[in-house]
Amino acid sequence: MEIRLARTAGFCMGVRRAVDLVLDIAQHKGKESIYTYGPLIHNPQTIELLKKRGIMPIDHIDDIEASDNNAATIIIRAHGISPQEREKIKENGIRIIDATCPKVAHVQAIIKKHAQLNYAVLIVGDAGHPEVNSLHGYSYGKGFIIGNIDDCDKLPQLDKVCVVAQTTQSVDDYARIIQKIKDRYPQAVIFNTICDSTEKRQSEVKRLAGRMDAMFIVGGRNSANTKRLVTLSEEQGTPTYHIETADELNELDIKKYDKIGISAGASTPNWIIERIMDQLSSYSQSKNHRLGIILRSWQFCVRTDIYSAVGAGCLSFSSMLLQQLDVNIFHILTSALYVYAMHTFNRFINLKRRSIIGSFREYAFGRHEKVYVLAAVIAIFIALALAFLAGPGPFLLLLAISISGVLYNTKLLPDRWRIKSVKDLPGSKNVSMALAWACVVAVVPQLEMGFIVTAGMIVAFLFAFFVVFIRSALSDMLDIQGDSLIGRETIPVLIGKKQTQKLLWGISFFTLAMLMIAHSAGWTSSLSYALITCIFYVWICFYLCDRRAKFSGIIMEGILETIYIIAGLSSMIWVFVGT
Repeated sequence: MEIRLARTAGFCMGVRRAVDLVLDIAQHKGKESIYTYGPLIHNPQTIELLKKRGIMPIDHIDDIEASDNNAATIIIRAHGISPQEREKIKENGIRIIDATCPKVAHVQAIIKKHAQLNYAVLIVGDAGHPEVNSLHGYSYGKGFIIGNIDDCDKLPQLDKVCVVAQTTQSVDDYARIIQKIKDRYPQAVIFNTICDSTEKRQSEVKRLAGRMDAMFIVGGRNSANTKRLVTLSEEQGTPTYHIETADELNELDIKKYDKIGISAGASTPNWIIERIMDQLSSYSQSKNHRLGIILRSWQFCVRTDIYSAVGAGCLSFSSMLLQQLDVNIFHILTSALYVYAMHTFNRFINLKRRSIIGSFREYAFGRHEKVYVLAAVIAIFIALALAFLAGPGPFLLLLAISISGVLYNTKLLPDRWRIKSVKDLPGSKNVSMALAWACVVAVVPQLEMGFIVTAGMIVAFLFAFFVVFIRSALSDMLDIQGDSLIGRETIPVLIGKKQTQKLLWGISFFTLAMLMIAHSAGWTSSLSYALITCIFYVWICFYLCDRRAKFSGIIMEGILETIYIIAGLSSMIWVFVGT
């Protein structure tokens, strides 16, 4: 089964700007009451998450309690509001933060200007839609709303006419309505105010629907632009399904389709699209009998963190060779079991925090919770036992980082404090994960030889730390919307996607330089040259993360985890060639 995701699917510029603004306010808000004038976006799941962050939608100014008026902030959503509504808010003494989409604001300005010049303003859009209501308010009684081509016949005789469109209107419908208006009012001033993002999204849906066996349009039931995409897709003669969540796929017969296209409305967050991509991907595997077993097995390992454990073993193997230590299978097992246990424990904690968003791991972990927890407990005890046999140094270090892993999610400070546990420290997830991996794969094997800090150990430690940090940050870049919504301050959330990309490029070049000089400086074995392949693979991952339209979440996670496998394979080849 071929699954193709439209490049234009998901948040448009205006919605993304509004959501980012609200999340930034939520991150720094104190006791102040924060409201949005109407639901921020047409997506009920996102609205629920915002409520958990203390951002409450209201439909009327009167919904704000009188006691809140002096300490309340109201956020104007991307659709904008009318001047009359804005004036009422100011009269109530409520602070306004304007997240009106710049494209909507441009249309408002056109209407206001022409209304003042005594033009009749024809607004082509959906009557009752929040954006249309806001635009109509700027006409100051001189506006007419045109919902369809038949409404043109109901217009009175007009001398001066200005025509604009709701920014998410159908391009084809607007063209037909404009022609009808021109026939009746030849001197009409026409403005094409449909957002270019809307035009591209609609054009891509029509093109994609023409090539697919079925189309899935993802978005809220109350989203006008999503419903328009559904209509456009249906007009191509393609079976089209309007869905809000991945759960709705369970009720559909999907296996009969060989080619499926996916697009989404401007208010649909990436994490919902990802869930649907993952679920459709699981159906596609069952139709490919040749590669299906291999692909399902690989995805099972990714989903259950077995692949991460194998990756940790690979890094441990590489680290010992890099430090010119004898390879000890027990250290490889210790690393693999420790990583498996810690990842599994943290998955369960995070699943509770991300209960609305979910992930491709959610179903398996939720259904077999006792099995996974038991496996993780057994894994950590075996890892500690192996470390104990290696000596007091490895055991004490592994015990320390294991306790630190448990304390990471444990509340240590009172509720009134913003930072109540280590996980609340900005960027702590990426740093602590990389630090723990580097200790267990690079330091534990060296401690068996004694408490000696060598140049080789430092290089191995830094190599493991940087590789794990890059992999972790890349994963969080892909999930930046979900992390922002639940309030997790990862490195990408903290400094932004572009700055994170610059940081990761800088780290990768530093790691490349370190590996190139490590052997010639006498710090490590010549394996350092072979491990440069990991950096090349990291650069491939940078490229794929920027152009991920063809990959589901689980596939991307597996691709990123393969960074560690590349290190192990490079080390095996180096051993073979050396032998």
